Amino acid sequence: MKRLILCLLACLFCLSGFTQSKHKKPIKVLIVDGYSNHDWQQTTKIVSLILGKSGLFSISVSTAPGNPADSVAWAAWEPQFKKYDVVIQNTNNIQNPKLKWPRRVQAELENYVKNGGGLYILHSANNAYPDWDEYNKIIGLGWRPKTFGYALTVDSLGKIDSIPPNEGKGTYHNDRSNLLIQVLNNHPINKGYPKQWLTPDVELYRFARGPAQNLTVLSYAKDPLTGINWPVEWIVKYGKGRVYVSSMGHLWKGDIYPISYRCVGFQTTMIRAAEWLGSGKVTYPVPANFPTAAEISEVADKN
Repeated sequence: MKRLILCLLACLFCLSGFTQSKHKKPIKVLIVDGYSNHDWQQTTKIVSLILGKSGLFSISVSTAPGNPADSVAWAAWEPQFKKYDVVIQNTNNIQNPKLKWPRRVQAELENYVKNGGGLYILHSANNAYPDWDEYNKIIGLGWRPKTFGYALTVDSLGKIDSIPPNEGKGTYHNDRSNLLIQVLNNHPINKGYPKQWLTPDVELYRFARGPAQNLTVLSYAKDPLTGINWPVEWIVKYGKGRVYVSSMGHLWKGDIYPISYRCVGFQTTMIRAAEWLGSGKVTYPVPANFPTAAEISEVADKN
């Protein structure tokens, strides 16, 4: 199984080609992983290779201890966020709330973003740390109970509506499905995208909740059962920093390079979001085979 994963990832790296960097230096990216109810090891490998193929980034990984009782390992863990332009958050403690970053590491991330760092909240990372107040502000919306913060919807005219605490439900999703992504707000990340584009096998989060402060919804999708439009991607301004959050990027244990990660739209968006987070601009091109409203587009290396 591991050989097959490595082979598939090698194909992704080799077949996708490279983009000549338009930055004087590579954008330095740190992926933070170590525990999740998702397949965090494979997620880190695939994300590293998706970003690596662009030629824009240098990528490092900091793996947090997976045992909440290992005080020695936690005391030694030092991600050193300030050395990087972008941090990709790939930990999730929803399966074990005792797994928490030490307060000193939490404070380091808060200060990193406040002082201008870029933070990518990858899929289930918005499920994590509901009792970390500043994290809730940083991510804007997350997987939270109905008593916690506001949920956002998008009406038929593109207006954001707010659902207060205790109204509606806590965050949930139904089965994964193909979603028609609707671009709501123009942004460097989605500049040049079609207004609508299809992406496969995605979890649409209903009632993601939080402070929802300094937040801009970039895209949304319609719930096929209720017709309600729920945010898919959003950005948050936290101090001087930039934060990008997306519910795309599900990779469950037992999945192998799933179709959701092979989507040209997902890969392009990940690269462009990381570039924007790290530099404030986007140079990575929108490929000719980007998905349309009628057709999903996959990278060639799916076998």
